[in-house]
Amino acid sequence: MKRSLKLQPSTLGEASIFNPESFRECVRSLKLELCLMLECWILKLRSVALLAPLALVGGCAGYHLGPTNGVAARDRSVQVVPFVNQTLEPRLTDAVTSQMHKQLQDDGTYQLATHDPGDIVVSGTITDYQRTALSFAPTDTLTPKDFRLTLTAQVKAIERSSGKVLLDRKVTGFTLINVGADLSSSERQGLPLLATDLAKNITALLVDGSW
Repeated sequence: MKRSLKLQPSTLGEASIFNPESFRECVRSLKLELCLMLECWILKLRSVALLAPLALVGGCAGYHLGPTNGVAARDRSVQVVPFVNQTLEPRLTDAVTSQMHKQLQDDGTYQLATHDPGDIVVSGTITDYQRTALSFAPTDTLTPKDFRLTLTAQVKAIERSSGKVLLDRKVTGFTLINVGADLSSSERQGLPLLATDLAKNITALLVDGSW
């Protein structure tokens, strides 16, 4: 014996889904709620945008550019004596001395003495220049493709007034070069980068005062 089951739509379903007027009212309510939520988020974003610069300023209040060794900016002057080159590689003296001037000026801790004697006299001897093969051509394992250039100098810093030795140690700089048409041209192009790295390392020791 078969029984038939008839589904009767509920009164709530008819009222909330099938009644066009109720449906439109529901949509209007949802639109209003979404608009309120959107406005609230916009206000929050505006607040964050306004507070972010203040937070940044507050967070950086304890940080400042300049000396890290307790010396007032440009309170003392540094004189750089041209470095002596004991290697067979030419042009190193001018490159390193020039970069020492630039790095000290960019840092701003010390005033660079170019005409008058400085409070601190920095001199150096370039003792070693090396090229190390890092990779080789895929078709020729005997032909280097990339080199690491290393430059080492014995650096000394002396306080002029007292003769006290503030710094006396070996400092090294390096750079990487890719061999193009010939090795000599690639080395000439890499020389300024090599001198810059060495000068940066020397300047960092002078500025940090880790003597």
